[in-house]
Amino acid sequence: MSLRQTEKLLTIMAQLRDPETGCAWDRQQDFESLIPYTLEEAYEVADAIERGDNEDLKSELGDLLLQVVFYAQIAQEKELFDFEQVAMTIADKLTRRHPHVFDGVVFKNDAERKLAWEAAKATERAGKPRDTPARILSGLTKNLPALMACEKVQDRVAAHGFDWQETAPVFDKVLEELAEVKEAWISGDYPHTEEEVGDLLLVVVNLARHLKVNPEMALRKGTDKFTRRFNYVEQQVLTSGRAVTDCELEELDALWDEAKRVLKKG
Repeated sequence: MSLRQTEKLLTIMAQLRDPETGCAWDRQQDFESLIPYTLEEAYEVADAIERGDNEDLKSELGDLLLQVVFYAQIAQEKELFDFEQVAMTIADKLTRRHPHVFDGVVFKNDAERKLAWEAAKATERAGKPRDTPARILSGLTKNLPALMACEKVQDRVAAHGFDWQETAPVFDKVLEELAEVKEAWISGDYPHTEEEVGDLLLVVVNLARHLKVNPEMALRKGTDKFTRRFNYVEQQVLTSGRAVTDCELEELDALWDEAKRVLKKG
């Protein structure tokens, strides 16, 4: 986007928020009311990418950019900061976190680069005013999806040496936690079962980290695959003039196996 187009977008946003001539809905919004829209737009960007729809991606990125402009306009009205300061902040942060690009620093490998990245982030956190001293897990976003939050926590502590050095023990830990879930389930203690399921999910996320797999993306793709297979099963049942609830589980299982074979070939 050229500076001219950026200025045009900022001007439009200011007009929409004008107390006298602006849009009633836009004037009513504040930081908190925009949160659901921001989250929705971010997921719509991800959806466009996964569908390979570049035209839609361009549109969705525009919608996401609107959220940034909207927040910046509200902040400017409150005399907190403006869009220019937002852009300057991220530009400075990118420069600090990429000394190998801007300061001639040489890293031997990706592991060394990642350590430097985490060190830069830690320095930034330490420089922020706080009522209490900064801790290793300070500053993590509280309202991330649970799976992403779990990965962030584990990445943070791993950067400080609290992690398995090899992958094999993590597989053993998954089996251990799975056995504990079963034991809690057999006991009939629901709160304990819930706790153990949480432990199992946490260690599965840890396993994904060690396998260099993004757990959020892996689950999204797994859910998409399940959806495609179930849609196939449902279509076969509907073609026979019945509903899924009319079928025995054995028949549905057979159709599920058929879906796996057919869709894999497709």
